[in-house]
Amino acid sequence: MKKLFIILLLLAVQQSFAQIKLEGVVKDSIGNPLELANVIAINQTSNTLESYAITNDQGRYKLNLAKNTSYKIQISYVGMKTSDNVIATKEADIDRDFSLQYDNTLDEIQLTYEMPVTIKGDTIVYNADSFNKGTERKLGDVLKNLPGVEVNDEGEIEIEGKAVTKVMVDGKDFFDGDSKLATKNIPANAVDKVQVLKNYAEVGQLSGVTNNQDNIAINIKLKEGKTNFWFGDITAGSGIADSDGLYLVQPKLFYYSPKYSINFIGDINNIGEIAFTRRDYFNFTGGFRAPSSQSGTNISLGNNDLGFLTLQNNRAKDINTKFGAANFSYSPKESLDLSGFAILSSSKTELQENRFTQYTDSDLGIPDEFTENNTLQRSDLGMLKLSAKYKPNTNNQLEYDILGRMSKESQDQNYFSSVIGTIDQFEESSPYSINQNLNYYYTLDDKNIFALSAQHLLQDEDPFYNALLENDPTNNDGANADSYDTTALGLGLDGSLDNYDIAQNKRVKSNQLDAKLDYWNVLNNKSNINFTLGTILSNQKFNSDIFQFLEDGSTFDPTPNINDGLDYNDTEYNFTDLYLGAHYQFKTGIFTITPGVSAHAYSAKNTQFGSEYTDNFFRLLPDFNTRIQLKKSENIIFNYRMQTQFTDINQLAEGLVLNGYNRIFSGNRELESALSHNLNLAYWSFNMFNYTNVFANINYNKSIDNIRTASNFEPGSVVNVSSPFNSGFADESLSASGRFQRSFGKIRTSVKGGFTYSKFNQFIQNRRSENENYTQNYGAEIRSNFKEAPNFEIGYRYTIQNNDLGTTRTKFFTHAPRVEFDAYIWKTLTFRTSYTYNNFRDENQTLNSFEFWDASLSYRKDKDAKLEYQIKATNLLDTKSQNQTNTSNISVSATEYFIQPRFVTFRMIYSL
Repeated sequence: MKKLFIILLLLAVQQSFAQIKLEGVVKDSIGNPLELANVIAINQTSNTLESYAITNDQGRYKLNLAKNTSYKIQISYVGMKTSDNVIATKEADIDRDFSLQYDNTLDEIQLTYEMPVTIKGDTIVYNADSFNKGTERKLGDVLKNLPGVEVNDEGEIEIEGKAVTKVMVDGKDFFDGDSKLATKNIPANAVDKVQVLKNYAEVGQLSGVTNNQDNIAINIKLKEGKTNFWFGDITAGSGIADSDGLYLVQPKLFYYSPKYSINFIGDINNIGEIAFTRRDYFNFTGGFRAPSSQSGTNISLGNNDLGFLTLQNNRAKDINTKFGAANFSYSPKESLDLSGFAILSSSKTELQENRFTQYTDSDLGIPDEFTENNTLQRSDLGMLKLSAKYKPNTNNQLEYDILGRMSKESQDQNYFSSVIGTIDQFEESSPYSINQNLNYYYTLDDKNIFALSAQHLLQDEDPFYNALLENDPTNNDGANADSYDTTALGLGLDGSLDNYDIAQNKRVKSNQLDAKLDYWNVLNNKSNINFTLGTILSNQKFNSDIFQFLEDGSTFDPTPNINDGLDYNDTEYNFTDLYLGAHYQFKTGIFTITPGVSAHAYSAKNTQFGSEYTDNFFRLLPDFNTRIQLKKSENIIFNYRMQTQFTDINQLAEGLVLNGYNRIFSGNRELESALSHNLNLAYWSFNMFNYTNVFANINYNKSIDNIRTASNFEPGSVVNVSSPFNSGFADESLSASGRFQRSFGKIRTSVKGGFTYSKFNQFIQNRRSENENYTQNYGAEIRSNFKEAPNFEIGYRYTIQNNDLGTTRTKFFTHAPRVEFDAYIWKTLTFRTSYTYNNFRDENQTLNSFEFWDASLSYRKDKDAKLEYQIKATNLLDTKSQNQTNTSNISVSATEYFIQPRFVTFRMIYSL
C-alpha cells in the first residue's frame, strides 16, 4: 500500500513539473484591470481546450500549459470584443498582458469553446463536459470534479463549506431538493451545466430583505435531447455469495418538459446497496421549515421512535431493501405550479455486534459490561407530499404543502450481558404524522412587503416494548441473587417465575401550530426594518403503563417499590409562546449589520395525577448578525443568538418508563426552560484565480439551567434509573473546523481539520460528575482530474477521541488512509477501485484494524452505447467486522460491528 501511495504521488509531481505557467493581466483599452474576464487556452495540434482561468479583482490570470506546444489564447469579457492570440510555449514560464476593446454593438460573445466556469454575480456555472473524464456514471461523480464542490460519503453536497439546501433539474425541484437522491441517481450523461446559486432566495419578493447568505441551491441543466424525452437507466444484476444468491434491480427514469416532469427511482437488492436509509427517512424534511426557527424559541416534541441500532457506513451483517420513489411537477398555466412525491421503503436487516462499556466513576461500584447482540430489524416506511404554488402576479404568491408519513417497524434483539445474562428484547411501532404548511407573500409597493407563514403538525406515536430476562426464583433475595432481582423488586415484579417477562405500552399524541406574520419596510436601498408577530401553540398527551406477562398468558400489573409507586402515565402538556420581534438591517461599506430583539410571553403547563404545574414568564431575546464582504467571493460572517430551550412531554411525565433492559426513566413535572448563548464566526473564500477554496468556522455555546439527568445504579448492576433536573452548572461546548483546497493544474489538494470540546455536569449515585469530551479530526486529500490519463484520489484521516467522565479516562485513536483509482481504457472499459484501511487503538495497543477493497470493471462499446456490462466486487478482502467508539453522558463504549461478506455481482445497465 505504501508503494502505491508513492507511485501515485510521483505521478502527480511528474505532471506538475511537466507544465509551464502563462500569466499576466487583462485590462480594458484605458488600462483598468478587468475582473471575471474569461481566458482559455486551446491546443493548436489537438484542437482541444486544455486550460482556463478567470481573472481576479486585479485582472490577473494564470494558465498551466504543456511545454513546447502551440496554443490559441482567447480572452472574453461581456461588452468587449473577444481577443484571439497564438502563443508557443517553450521551457520557461511566460508573462503576457492583454487589452480588450469595447464593443458598442454588444453582440453576444462568440467563443470557440465554452468556458469551463463562468461567474455571474452570485451564480457560478460549470460546464460539466469540461471536467468529466469518461468514468462518471451519476451526478455525484460529476460534482466531485468541480472546483469548490464536495460530495461527502452520504451523498450530500457541500459548496464553500456550506450544505446545499436545494437541488433542481431544469428549474424544477428534485424530490424537494434532496441532494442525496440527486447525486446517487441522476445519470451523468444527462448533465450539461451545473448552476450554483449562492444567496438563494426561495421567494423572489423577499430576496432583498431576508438573510440568504447560508442558502445555496444547485440547478442541473440538461443536455440537448434530454428534454421532452424519457432518459435514465435500468440496472439488473445477480451473483453468488456463499450458498446464497444475490440480486438487484434498479430502474431510474426521468422525463422533463417545460410544462411537467416525472422522476421514478426504484431499487430492490440484497447486497447492501441502500438507496434510502432509515436515517434518510427521518431527516427528510420535505422542504418544511418551522416559521419560528429564527425566533429564539426552541421547543422539542421529543422522539418516541424505536431505539433502532444504526447501520455503520450503510453496512450490516445482512441487508435486504426495497425502495420506490416518484416525483412530479406540473404547470397547467404560468401562474400555477403543482408538484409532489411519494416514497416507499421496506427493509429487513440483520445486525451483530460485540460491545464493551465502561461507566463513569469506576469507584462507584458500577461494573464494566460486555454484551453480544444479534438483532433483526424490519422497517416499512412511507411518505407522501403534495404542493401547490400560485403566483398570479409579481406582488402575490400563495403556497400550500401537505406531507404525510406512516411507518411500521419492529426490532427483535437477543443479548448476552456479562452482568445481566441473557435478554430477549422486542420493540415495535406504527406511528404517523401529517404536516401542513401555508405561506402567503404580498408586496404592497417598493417599500412595504408582507409575509404570512403557518405550519401545523399532527403526530401519533405508539411504541411497544417487551423484554424477557433470566430469573432463578429460588434466590431472589439471597447473596447469590440474579443481577436483575434488585431491579425487579423495585419494579414490583412477580419473582416466582423462571423469567421476568415485562412489557410497556406507550402512546404520545402531538398537535402543534407554528405561525408568524412578517412586515418589512424598505427605508432605502441600504436599509430596512422588519417586524414579526408570531406564536407557537403546542399540545401533547402521553400515556404509558408497565405490566408483566405470566406463564399462563395473563398479565400482572405490578406496584413499584420506587418512584412513589408510579409505573403509568396519563399526562397532558400545553405550551404557548406569543412573541413580537424587530430587526433592523443596514449596509455601510463592506458591512451588512442586522441587530434584532424579540419579546416572548411564555406559558407552559402540564397536568398529571389530578394536579397542574404552570410556568409563565416573559423574556427578551436579542440576536445580532454581521456580514463583512471583503471581496465578491470572500466574506466573514458573525452571528450571536440567545435562545430559550423548552423540553417535551417525555421529560415531564413522572411515571416510570422502560427505555431498555438497563434504562428506566421517570420525568420531572417541575422542569424549567434552559437559556443558551450561541456565537458563531465563519470565513469563506472562493478564488478562481489560483483555484483556492478556504472555509473556517468556530462555534461556542453556553447553556444555563440546562436539563441533565441524575442516574442511580443498583450496587453491582448496570441498570440505570434516571430522572431529569435543571442543572445549576453551566454546560459549554466549543467547536472549530476548517478546510483549505488548492488546485495545481489537474491536481487538487485539500487539508481539513476539526476540534470539538464539550463540558457538562450531572449526578451519578448522588455524586456530581463533571464530564469533558475532546475530539480532534484531521484529514488530507490529493486527487487528479486528467482527461486522458488514469485518475486517482489519496486521502488520510486521523481522529483522536479523549473522554473524561468523572474518574474514568479513555483515549482512542483512528488512522484511516484510503486510495481510489479509475481509468477509462480504449474508450470502452471503465475500471474503478477503492481501498480503505482503519487502525483503531487506545493509548496502549491496537484494538482492531480492518480494511475494505472494492472494484468494478465496466464495458460499453462507446460513450453513446445503450448497453453497459459490469462486474462489481465489494469487500474483496472479506473483512468480517469493523470498530467504532461511542460516548454517552454516563459511559464510553467500544463496539465491534459485523458486516456483509465478499460479494461479486454481474450487472447489465441499459440507458434510455
